[in-house]
Amino acid sequence: MATTIPSLTPLQDSLWLTLCGRALDNRSSHRILGDATADRIVRESGYDYSKLHISPSGALNIAHRAKKLDEVAQGFLARNPDGIGLDLGAGLDSRALRIGSADWYDIDFPEVIEARRRLLPKEATPHGTGADLTGPGWLEDLPADRPAVIVADGLIAFLSEEEMVTLVNRLVEHFPSGEIAFNGYSRFAVWAQKHYPGARSIAGLTRFPGFEDPRVPESWNPRIRLVREILCTREPEVAQFPPVLRLFTRLCAPGTALSRRGNVVLHYRF
Repeated sequence: MATTIPSLTPLQDSLWLTLCGRALDNRSSHRILGDATADRIVRESGYDYSKLHISPSGALNIAHRAKKLDEVAQGFLARNPDGIGLDLGAGLDSRALRIGSADWYDIDFPEVIEARRRLLPKEATPHGTGADLTGPGWLEDLPADRPAVIVADGLIAFLSEEEMVTLVNRLVEHFPSGEIAFNGYSRFAVWAQKHYPGARSIAGLTRFPGFEDPRVPESWNPRIRLVREILCTREPEVAQFPPVLRLFTRLCAPGTALSRRGNVVLHYRF
């Protein structure tokens, strides 16, 4: 019997794209992330992921991006054992399970947080906060006296540039120090997202214009500094890719502009 899924808006329903991508990666012989929880949720829900048109390389890229965000969070929390973690627009991601022991907060619309409570094990959402991230006030319930690592997987695509800048400023002003990591979108990547079959389900929902220079967010707040632009074409997991995709990725890797057209994670400190 399939698990009952709460009714979601089209924007909230976009969580299935990354969830199913991680699930398909887990079923692959070339798995990058190995997210068994995502796989279980997709199987038990009976969700028809075929309508999302996720290609094997698309699933791999979703999983690879998630792994890089996990690594940023794990590294920060290892250096700051008193710190907290935030996953913005968490969807049905069980990142808390992959990160390990941490004071972890998942932030998403109230309906999505309710779906998390139904579908995920309790330990996957130590703290679930239901809120519209573009609205004020939701940060008031979070500690303001501890360093924080903040990750967002796919969220930036659904915000306008003004909304993203406002959100980042609120975060930087709330916490005494921390790090922020999210997947970057070049202007080409934004264009491709609106035309690529595997992103068809979200093409009408994406709003961010994209940028080429990873230092652009430094202009959003004077405290923000780039730590690293993670070009996934140059990451060690490429060795695990299927042969043809591995060859293509390695051919792209030397070119920074070409690599920025693909999978990128941007990591900042404040």
